Amino acid sequence: MLKIKRNDTVYVLTGRDKGKKGKVLRAVPGESRVLVEGVNLVKKHKRRTQTDQQGGIVSIESPIDISNLMLLCKHCNKPVRVGVKVLNDGAKVRVCKQCKEVI
Repeated sequence: MLKIKRNDTVYVLTGRDKGKKGKVLRAVPGESRVLVEGVNLVKKHKRRTQTDQQGGIVSIESPIDISNLMLLCKHCNKPVRVGVKVLNDGAKVRVCKQCKEVI
């Protein structure tokens, strides 16, 4: 079970985007990387095509490693560690380690 999932808000701990917050657009569990909106931007050269008449140099997001991110708790509004708790019905849920609330 990944601690960070799609549509979560995360805080960047290291790298050139340190201190930024963003929404997770896509998670790649096999590589333990995620794509965060507005973080880890790289320049990509796009060729002009029939559909894309503009072309040129475009900034796109690149995946960032999960170890460089922390989940922002909705209740505490702080970057927090995430734990896993098993409910009575057997379902696993993510829990904030500081305020003990279900995320």
